[in-house]
Amino acid sequence: MTSETEAPAPGALATQTLATQALATQVQGTGERRGRMRALIEERAFARVAELSREFGVSAVTVRSDLDALEAEGGIRRIRGGAMPYDAARLRERPFEETAIEAAEAKARIAAAAADLLEPGMSVLLDVGTTAAAVARELLRREELRDLTVVTSGLSIALLLETAIPRLQVIVTGGTLRPLQHSLVAPLAGQVLARVHADVALIGCNGVDAEAGVTNINLPEAEVKAAMIGAAARTVVIADGSKIGRVHLGHVAGVAAVDVLITDPTAPAPALAEVRALDGPRIVVA
Repeated sequence: MTSETEAPAPGALATQTLATQALATQVQGTGERRGRMRALIEERAFARVAELSREFGVSAVTVRSDLDALEAEGGIRRIRGGAMPYDAARLRERPFEETAIEAAEAKARIAAAAADLLEPGMSVLLDVGTTAAAVARELLRREELRDLTVVTSGLSIALLLETAIPRLQVIVTGGTLRPLQHSLVAPLAGQVLARVHADVALIGCNGVDAEAGVTNINLPEAEVKAAMIGAAARTVVIADGSKIGRVHLGHVAGVAAVDVLITDPTAPAPALAEVRALDGPRIVVA
């Protein structure tokens, strides 16, 4: 007796074909959505999960799944609250000397606005970086600011301020030297900052975002910045417009921990409006 395989009924075959086509369409739709999502993240430099959910009309769970897939492909980097492009050039920390000439006029105006917040006799924690260096140069000009105690984790900052001694007292935190920014980090920097309480901390950064907060491109300096904020009665973030709306690897603080944000008119208006809407820091556009 010969056994024969029964052919599927025409209706069942049609159903199977439709299911296969639907699956192919779904896969194609997912791939297209992820491609557009990656392009949007690259365009904006940072995109939040909630923002992508609204943009593409899918759930937050689906967005997170898409971001996981894109990260596995090497297209983006997942960070808290969203994603940013995986761009080696963008992630590379640049030397102090290379960034010193960028937005120099804006940094000088930001430095002047920061110095306006200081009074004789105050104690100041002054961060590292080119905007902090602009503040140091402004302090040299302000002869009326006497008896300031400036604690810094930047060797270049301390050397700039050396000529103002004894009008200013300059204290260096100590720590391990990082050549790119001439900065001092753990283990000693944090220990010194834990033993002081200053009137104000002037903090530079690589990014300020309403949701992600204040961030920095490298972790060792992010830790020192966070320690400075914890050791000061008031925190002033000094960030030129290119930093607003940006997010980087090292979390420093939430925007709620910032009392004043000083930036310049090149800051993207939507990103600045989001920070302002939080009723957090007072924003000064210098």
